[in-house]
Amino acid sequence: MIIFFLMIYVYNCNINTVTVNAIRNNGVHGFHSKQITINLEKMRVRVLPALADNYMYLIVDENTKQAAIVDPVEPETVLKAVEEEGVNLTKVLTTHHHWDHAGGNDKLVAMVKKSKNVLQVFGGDKRIGSLTNTVQHGDKFMIGDINVECIFTPCHTTGHICYYLTATGQTPVVFTGDTLFVAGCGRFFEGTAEQMHSALIDKLGNLPESTQVYCGHEYTLQNLKFAQHVEPDNTDIKEKITWAQDQRNKESPTVPSTIGEEKKINPFMRVGSPAVQKHAGCGEAIATMHSIRKEKDSFKG
Repeated sequence: MIIFFLMIYVYNCNINTVTVNAIRNNGVHGFHSKQITINLEKMRVRVLPALADNYMYLIVDENTKQAAIVDPVEPETVLKAVEEEGVNLTKVLTTHHHWDHAGGNDKLVAMVKKSKNVLQVFGGDKRIGSLTNTVQHGDKFMIGDINVECIFTPCHTTGHICYYLTATGQTPVVFTGDTLFVAGCGRFFEGTAEQMHSALIDKLGNLPESTQVYCGHEYTLQNLKFAQHVEPDNTDIKEKITWAQDQRNKESPTVPSTIGEEKKINPFMRVGSPAVQKHAGCGEAIATMHSIRKEKDSFKG
């Protein structure tokens, strides 16, 4: 069974040989980073590493102690964190249907049901396990007093949803799954460069620059190597590499980033930049998006 899951995981995430061997030797439970908690004005986000390089996120509304979990692939880890935080878990926010993000939904729902609690499971794809609330672009709901807006970002999968959280006096945050990574973006498994351009530039790129970005994987150093390959003279990228390497040396996550920072270091959010277009040999943003994603798919670093 582990080998079966491993094959699915490798297919969906295209992880490298080192990661595959790590899973074989250590199992698939999270070990890649320390857990950290980001304390904001009216909410906190507990970063829960999972599998070989995934992140789950426990979102807590400080006023009501209502909580939601993003992509709970390891239910036991989630419920332990919920108990430690002393909160009421009511919602599951699923970014997309891939096993390493949605594969824990059924088990988590069953485990919570034993305590006579019922979870709402949100997502934009019928392939998501235990789905109770199918959402579309612009749909809104609440986690306690925190506003959640759904941003439809098809490309990595046809039903991918990012979740944008706001409240009065609250730093905005967005959970981007496998659409936007720190210094990167997801593969175009089920979509096109036009769709990723819309997702990154027109939708996520128009969020406030202070918006904190919580992505689905710890891919930062790999992504930054490619970003530096595309823009070798970009000093923001160089500084981010130094910072990220220090974080990883301490086994600390490199999340969150911000939308403003991504506009400085992420080649996929910089496809309108002359330097990125020159590297791609293109004079137009969508063609540049297509070109550099194709190059990244086989980039060795």
